[in-house]
Amino acid sequence: MSVERVEDVRDDGAEQEAETQVTAAAVRYYSVAPGVRLNVRSGPGTGYSLVRVLPEGAQVAIYCQTPGTTVSGYYGTSNIWDNIGNGQFVSDAYVHTGSDGYVAPRCA
Repeated sequence: MSVERVEDVRDDGAEQEAETQVTAAAVRYYSVAPGVRLNVRSGPGTGYSLVRVLPEGAQVAIYCQTPGTTVSGYYGTSNIWDNIGNGQFVSDAYVHTGSDGYVAPRCA
């Protein structure tokens, strides 16, 4: 959640709150395929270094998605890679999103 506050200073020096804006992006978690220990890579492809391995039964938040190496997995074949954290990507072919396409914004 981010909070942005803009304050207005009156002539007498007193501060007056002009606007407060609160934005909260709803984070949704998706299940990793059953019985799978999923490799987390430093980029969107199998050629990127292994960062860690998610345990069986893991759930991941998808912050953005990007095309990369095509992977055949539990949920079919896909070139979509899910960003689950800073410098952490998993193949969408192993994440149950309920869609064959993008379910999150494209990574910048």
